[in-house]
Amino acid sequence: MAAPRLVVELTIGGEDVTTLMAIARSRTEPASRVERARMLLAYRDEPSFFAVGRLLGVHHQTVQRCIERAAALGPLAALDDSARPGKMATITPEAKAWLVSLACQKAKDFGYPHELWTTRLLARHAREHGPAAGHECLAKLVQGTVCKILDAHAVTPHRIRYYLERRDPEFEEKMAHVLCIYREVEILKEANVPSDAVAIISYDEKPGMQAIGSTAPDLPPKPGVHAAFARDHESPWYAEPLGRD
Repeated sequence: MAAPRLVVELTIGGEDVTTLMAIARSRTEPASRVERARMLLAYRDEPSFFAVGRLLGVHHQTVQRCIERAAALGPLAALDDSARPGKMATITPEAKAWLVSLACQKAKDFGYPHELWTTRLLARHAREHGPAAGHECLAKLVQGTVCKILDAHAVTPHRIRYYLERRDPEFEEKMAHVLCIYREVEILKEANVPSDAVAIISYDEKPGMQAIGSTAPDLPPKPGVHAAFARDHESPWYAEPLGRD
C-alpha cells in the first residue's frame, strides 16, 4: 500500500502573492530567490512536491525544503538562504584587545626604529610576543587579520591627525589687528598715490630654523573616540608616517 502524500499547509496572503509574482518575473533578483518564488506560487496552485518539481525542473526534496521553510518562517523569509555558522573564531577577544592596546602605543617605545606601527610590523611583533603574553592564538597572526581587527575597532595607528589648539588668550585681538593691517595695505594700493612717507615691508617666519621639540605630547588613538595619533600642528620636526604598508 502506497504511503499517503505529504501535504504541508501553506497560506500566502494577497500582498505576499503580489510580491512573489514580481520576484518570479524579475530579471535583476538573484536566481535562487526567483526559483523559490516560483516554487511557492506553483505549490499554491497545486500542493504537490512532485508536481511542482516536474513543472520547474527541480528535485521534489528541494521543493519540500522550500515549502517547509515558508511554512515555518513566512513566504518572503523563505526566499533567502539561512545564515551559516561559519568557522569558529580562532583569535580570542582578549587577544584582540591586547593587539588594539598595542596599536595605540608607538613602535619606538618597543625598541623599533619606526615611530609608528605598520600593520606588517604589528603582525610580526604580535607573532613574536603574543604567545608569551598569554595569547597563543596570535602565533600565526597575518597582516590581513591585523587590518580587520583594527578596522573593527576604528584604529589607524599608522596615521597622524593634526589638531589646532589656541593657547593665546589674546588671539582674537591679535588676529583682528593683523587683518586691519592687511586691509590698510590694500586700500593704499588701490589709491595708487605715490608717497615717500609710507613704506610697506612684508616678511615671514624664519624657514631655516629647525624646531627642536613639540609643544605638546602626541595623543594616542582611542577606539570610538579618534582613530589616529593626534599631533599638535606646531610639531613639524617628526618625519611623516610612511603609510599602512
